[in-house]
Amino acid sequence: MVLLVLLCFLGIMANGFIVVVLVREWVRCHRLSPCDMILISLGSSCFCMLWVGMTHNFYYFHRHLQYSKEPAHQYFGIYWDFLNSATFWFATWLSVLFCVKTANFTHPIFLWLKWRVKVLVPWFLLVSLLISFIVSILGFLGNNALYQAFLQGTFSENITFSGFTRKREIHYFFPLKLITLSIPCSMFVVSTVLLITSLQRHSWKMQQSAYSIQGPSTEAHTKALKSLVSFLVLYAVSFLSLIIDVVAFCGFECTWYWPWQIVHYLCSSVHPFILILGNSQLEGAFTKLLLLLKTFWNEKRMSSPI
Repeated sequence: MVLLVLLCFLGIMANGFIVVVLVREWVRCHRLSPCDMILISLGSSCFCMLWVGMTHNFYYFHRHLQYSKEPAHQYFGIYWDFLNSATFWFATWLSVLFCVKTANFTHPIFLWLKWRVKVLVPWFLLVSLLISFIVSILGFLGNNALYQAFLQGTFSENITFSGFTRKREIHYFFPLKLITLSIPCSMFVVSTVLLITSLQRHSWKMQQSAYSIQGPSTEAHTKALKSLVSFLVLYAVSFLSLIIDVVAFCGFECTWYWPWQIVHYLCSSVHPFILILGNSQLEGAFTKLLLLLKTFWNEKRMSSPI
């Protein structure tokens, strides 16, 4: 539990840092690049999701025996489903943007996307919010059905409440999560594969033309690819943990409950640090912050009495 809290606080601070730096730049310059739009959206959704997740776990820790039978289960569920779906979609659009901006393909659709990406990104984000809203409503309907069944006792004749809940998880929530999360996950994988293919083709052309492989285009490919591959691992872990959690629910009484929660929130907590180190603007602001903290700490040590 302590490790989960530390992980969530690190993620909250990192995502909050990304949002603050980019919003401050937006206020200063009165414009946002497509990448900054997605980063602000992704950072905001992860920031809120980590707070909701941490609050939910503490509430569940204190009231795990009554949790499934309380309306709080529905309220936490609707916020969690919305933020989780939005986070997956925003991360997917970030990978698509990396691919479109960096990869070199001559297909008309790809060229059209590269030309129109600045206009399309705000619409992509709005569609993501709409999809997330629909997903949260569908999740709320499922949780509400569980709560109403508990109040009316419609399951008591042939099956216990625990068995009824398990049946709902398998036959309703599992297909819902599988369908709604598989689409952005597939798009993410396709973007990564396209970027790898573009890098291989570019390297082959450089070798054939006897030019140095380590050119600006190759460096851009490699930098984007490193960010995508590292995120793909975290993205896949998060996706699989959510799917497995529905099939083999790990309740509070289980020994693996808290480690499993750490797996859940690993992506939202670790990925912002990858984004900060992979973005020159964010990395510069982060370096200045570290130097400021170091200076403040040294001054405090020097002024303290021996």
